[in-house]
Amino acid sequence: MIPRYSRKEMTDIWSPQSKFRIWFEIEAHACDALAELGVIPKEAAKTIWDKAGNVKFDVDRIDEIEAVTKHDVIAFLTHLAEIVGDDARFVHQGMTSSDVLDTCFNVQLVKATDLLLEDMDKLLAALKKRAHEHKDTVTIGRSHGIHAEPTTFGIKLALAYAEFERCKTRMVAAREEIATCAISGAVGTFANIDPKVEEHVAKAMGLSAEPVSTQVIPRDRHAMYFATLGVVASSVERLATEIRHLQRTEVLEAEEYFAPGQKGSSAMPHKRNPILTENLTGLARIVRMSVVPAMENVALWHERDISHSSVERMIGPDSTVTLDFALNRLTGVIDKLLVYPDNMTANMNKFRGLVHSQRVLLALTQAGASREDSYRLVQRNAMKVWEQGKDFLTELLADDEVTGLLSEEEIREKFDLGYHTKHVDTIFNRVFG
Repeated sequence: MIPRYSRKEMTDIWSPQSKFRIWFEIEAHACDALAELGVIPKEAAKTIWDKAGNVKFDVDRIDEIEAVTKHDVIAFLTHLAEIVGDDARFVHQGMTSSDVLDTCFNVQLVKATDLLLEDMDKLLAALKKRAHEHKDTVTIGRSHGIHAEPTTFGIKLALAYAEFERCKTRMVAAREEIATCAISGAVGTFANIDPKVEEHVAKAMGLSAEPVSTQVIPRDRHAMYFATLGVVASSVERLATEIRHLQRTEVLEAEEYFAPGQKGSSAMPHKRNPILTENLTGLARIVRMSVVPAMENVALWHERDISHSSVERMIGPDSTVTLDFALNRLTGVIDKLLVYPDNMTANMNKFRGLVHSQRVLLALTQAGASREDSYRLVQRNAMKVWEQGKDFLTELLADDEVTGLLSEEEIREKFDLGYHTKHVDTIFNRVFG
């Protein structure tokens, strides 16, 4: 998590001050519930809010205490006692550190997810706008990187839109999965704290009560959450890689916006490199890097250990901050993407009609030739285009076996581009409604 790839709104969620504020709210809401149950004085619960509810916690002081105690929650509680005074003895009644740490972590993940969902909405809007703009912009589809059949650039973007809609659905599910609270005390039995406290804190923090917590919230939830982030990152990379390929000099069908004054190379002044989408490819790797450690965090010893703790202190901020930055960067790329329809047409025509080979193949089978013979006839003429630079239509019309089965008019009709785009509206209706 470095400033170069961070946005303040997301990094603020993971700041020490934000973390300690959430810790305080968990403790203070628990005190409210304990007061209602008659476990602690109501006046004490009020005093805790009055004295610490609006203060800025001294991070340096907490660090100073932790240097001695070697325990972050105790360090915070000690500092809180310095602010609150005698009534601080009622804080953390019947609770254990994981009640605070796990609930806080999930609150932070929920806040982070809300920002990520906003990011996705912006990206979806950009993709929808550009997809409709290029709905009928014919381009060549490629399989294995080789010319296949015509499609439209709008369909490419509609594909990305549908993919990120699925990503958003997964993120909504991941948010629900992670939005749980545990205030159950040592080994999760509620022996020293009433389950009503957990219910109260959960409601106050916008969470639901964890059905069974073994002092820690089960980490299968977090595994699912970080796996979802990894899938979103992979979708970011897929679209970024598509743009990188389309920007190659010999293709140049689409290109990242090149700003006035921008430089592409320290050595070669002519360069316009796909630096943003290359960057997105790298950032996706960083987000996915958290998936395996999150999976490995599921298997903790008995009711708890802290082998997961160091992992989550890193992957929580790093993954959400990086993905937030990546989604916003990708939105900017799509918004300003330069698209070159003339180059798309030129590239599609580079091999003189080969993209219509399947239509000719099917027409020959329908005219009575076996599939094997039809394939042989089409391929032998197609190879002349590949190897000798011939024109596919011309070669077909000069092939007696082909013309013995199809008339010139029937052959020429198979070279109509509109045939390949006749269902674009159907696809768009499926994607956009």
